[in-house]
Amino acid sequence: MSWSGTPHKQILALHQKYGGVVRTSPNSVSCLHATAWKEVYGHRKPGQPENLKHPGFVAEVASGIIGADTETHTYQRQLIAPGFSAQGMQRQEHIIRHHVNNLFSCFEEHCAKGQPLDLAKWFNYFSFDIIGDLSFGESFGNLERGDFHPWIATILEFFVAQHDMAHFRRAYPLLEAMLGPLVKVLAAKIILKHNTFMRTQVSKRLALEPTRPDFIDGMKSDHAKRKEGLSFEAICHNASIFVVAGSETTALALTGATYLLCTHPEVLAKLKEEIDSNFESEEQITLLSAQRLKYLTAVIDETLRIYPAAVGSVPRLIQQHGEVIGGHFLPGETCVDIWHWAMYHNPANFVEPEVFAPQRWLGDPRFESDKKIAFQPFSTGKRSCIGQNLAHSEIKQIMTRLLWKYNIELVDREWYEKPWHDQSVRASYVHPPLNVRLTLRLEKLR
Repeated sequence: MSWSGTPHKQILALHQKYGGVVRTSPNSVSCLHATAWKEVYGHRKPGQPENLKHPGFVAEVASGIIGADTETHTYQRQLIAPGFSAQGMQRQEHIIRHHVNNLFSCFEEHCAKGQPLDLAKWFNYFSFDIIGDLSFGESFGNLERGDFHPWIATILEFFVAQHDMAHFRRAYPLLEAMLGPLVKVLAAKIILKHNTFMRTQVSKRLALEPTRPDFIDGMKSDHAKRKEGLSFEAICHNASIFVVAGSETTALALTGATYLLCTHPEVLAKLKEEIDSNFESEEQITLLSAQRLKYLTAVIDETLRIYPAAVGSVPRLIQQHGEVIGGHFLPGETCVDIWHWAMYHNPANFVEPEVFAPQRWLGDPRFESDKKIAFQPFSTGKRSCIGQNLAHSEIKQIMTRLLWKYNIELVDREWYEKPWHDQSVRASYVHPPLNVRLTLRLEKLR
């Protein structure tokens, strides 16, 4: 199923036929009932063990925050969290602003020449640049060169290889014991290239003085403050996680929101009205100021529901004593999946799930039966995405500034007829270009 290109749709079809809890293999269960997030991922009572992530899905980054055991995860999160807090973002704002300005300089250049541009690509350039700077102390330079840094192809290949190996381990455990070494040999070149680059970049960042308000600053040891940091391997694994997760989420949300707004002019007009009534100049739009826009928040939430950056599942193993999930007792070591896309497109959770309707998040009675608790785009519990506040802030700032300044038109007319976001999936979406033409809003030139 995972290699079919449409596993998210197949999972949804199974649930629509068999209900909220479906057995997908002898030891695996998929859940799409609205309370599944809390039951499987939620915070535990004191002394109650958590349902840990399936080790096969985190083997390549086992010493990082994603694969850590409960105690190690708690310690790592305490070290890393300040870099993603509101105070941390304030310290990082000059770094973020630099890359946002670079992105809009590229937009201005294309606009002045009347050239269309592939927003999906440019948002990816931006998101990798900023996450590289915050992770390694230097940008990848994608925006300046108008192309990806050579290593980015490697990390994306690594991400897909990691995904494929995880599903192979899970689907064919007996074969994995025999063929696992061969699979690793086939992926060894990509993994070695990736790890070599990561180690080089982290080493360069650790050598920087003085301290810098970025993610690695919180992970390294500080003898003056008697702070014991993480091992070099753990820092490398976490940096790798930040680069993939931090870039993909932001770029997909920005691209998806742009497409959905272009094909829903009434929503676009209402959002522009909110933006115009709150900002008189482009300079007023900052990480902090863009957060107060309620309709924009609803647009972003609805985008993440329709087109979630995390399509599938990182499965959890039910703790050894077993648990009741969705009214069914699942014994210990049962593998449980919750697929984001399928959860949010499930008509049992959302009224008219295929309809892009930001008003569903603003109290519209038409959607009062929506089960909002089913919407967890950044997961939930103690292992929820540590970068969700940063992602939201970046997305809102860029969308606000983009719509304040430009009119946006889709170049490829086919996307008005069929949904651009209906894409095949392998680890993440395999998305086509989103070519647009930007023109300055005349009312902003006065």
